[in-house]
Amino acid sequence: DIDKSYNVLYINVNTERRKIMNYKFKTKPYAHQLKALKMSWNKPYFAYFMEMGTGKSKVLIDNISMLYDKGKINGVLIVAPKGVVKNWYEGEIPTHIVKHIDYKCVLWQSLINAKQQKKLNTLFETGQDLHILVMNVESLSTKKGYDFAHKFLFSHRAMMAIDESTTIKNPNAKRTKNICQLGLATKYNRILTGSPVTKSPLDLYKQCEFLQPELLGFSSYYAFRTRYAVMRTANFSGRSVQIVVGYRNLEELSEKLKAFSYRVLKDECLDLPKKTFMKREVLLTSEQTKAYLQMQKLAHAQMNGKLMSTATVLTQLMRLQQITCGHFKADDGTIQEMPNNRIGELLDLLYEVEGKVVIWAQFQRDVDNILTALHNEYGEGCCVDYYGLTPQENRQENIKKFQDPNSGVRFFVGTTQTGGYGITLTAASTMIYYSNGYDLEKRQQSEARIDRIGQKKPMTYIDIVCENTVDTRIVKALRKKVDIARQIMGEELKEWI
Repeated sequence: DIDKSYNVLYINVNTERRKIMNYKFKTKPYAHQLKALKMSWNKPYFAYFMEMGTGKSKVLIDNISMLYDKGKINGVLIVAPKGVVKNWYEGEIPTHIVKHIDYKCVLWQSLINAKQQKKLNTLFETGQDLHILVMNVESLSTKKGYDFAHKFLFSHRAMMAIDESTTIKNPNAKRTKNICQLGLATKYNRILTGSPVTKSPLDLYKQCEFLQPELLGFSSYYAFRTRYAVMRTANFSGRSVQIVVGYRNLEELSEKLKAFSYRVLKDECLDLPKKTFMKREVLLTSEQTKAYLQMQKLAHAQMNGKLMSTATVLTQLMRLQQITCGHFKADDGTIQEMPNNRIGELLDLLYEVEGKVVIWAQFQRDVDNILTALHNEYGEGCCVDYYGLTPQENRQENIKKFQDPNSGVRFFVGTTQTGGYGITLTAASTMIYYSNGYDLEKRQQSEARIDRIGQKKPMTYIDIVCENTVDTRIVKALRKKVDIARQIMGEELKEWI
């Protein structure tokens, strides 16, 4: 329980109400977040299996603050996927960490110049400050990243936390092995994920091994697999291999997890805000960066000394945005594809989301690429489309399939120009904008497709954004309810480019 001022945390033991600590929350916790804290705050290891949008980041930060206040830790390593790692550093930690704690927080960068080295050195300064290191999970595949994390953890009474812990599900991946090794150096370990099992219950083994070796009662992944998977021998090109054909003893596995985890789904959280807006950032590939800079330079050259209409500038903006999505139209009219990180980020994001999802894109090419990726990952029947190339006679049937709770259709993929008006998609409570347009009305109307009569769950809206590009400006403007095409004119648009 918590007092009305959110200053004191209590726990009820039998009939007695005992004070745990004076702890003034910076941001008000929801009931499920308080329950998560009461279950976990002083445990050496714990798993927050909390669906995206339920605030597991805040729970971890409050847990860190409590342990620091009790003198249990003075260092924290937070490991997160590249799409959210900056949000921990710039958003979650400054927003939720309590005011009375002095802390030093550094975001790891692989290219270490003198300025970055100076920041990293602050993590080893003596004193009473809390030291927080935020690293992307990929960096722990490298010797440099692993060595620095190792030095940091052995220099502190430390906690290590893995956000979106399914990133360490692969027992053969180098980063998984390194992270599990680092977990041995800490006093407290935490994992956070909305969906601990992305494809198979076997995904759980390495996530739990990071928390504590043999936590599930097995000394190896193969012993664990033997207990919970049904195996069959198959022959491929004259080679005999073991493949998984089913699962068993899952109730037993579920009972084991309950001892050190807390599962939260959005529809169980009655006090959550109706809408939550989130952002996932991706970096341009080298090919995209080259094309983007060339197009940016060309656009500026065309503008210099010439009168350009807003429509013309918006066209240049669109070309830049196409490049951030991984394609552009060449002079001969053909579409050129470029390597990009956007599709990969979308698939990573979908692993974290429960239930059905609506995915909007600005360009038809994006829809085609998304559909191909989903078919490859989840099978042919996993999605329906609703965009310019969807035959009229199929559109209503596609909505019906998506809305049917018993169908195998999990994803609805379309453009806001075609699908953003009039239709009902309340089977989903999560909406992802793979790419955005400039029309505020289309954005608002498309958001409303899941916000209609029949929607019983809190809704989550997620924008995928290419860092340091026009994407960032577009999403900021739309979030502030600015109609870019009407309210932002020539000179300001030129500045965007």
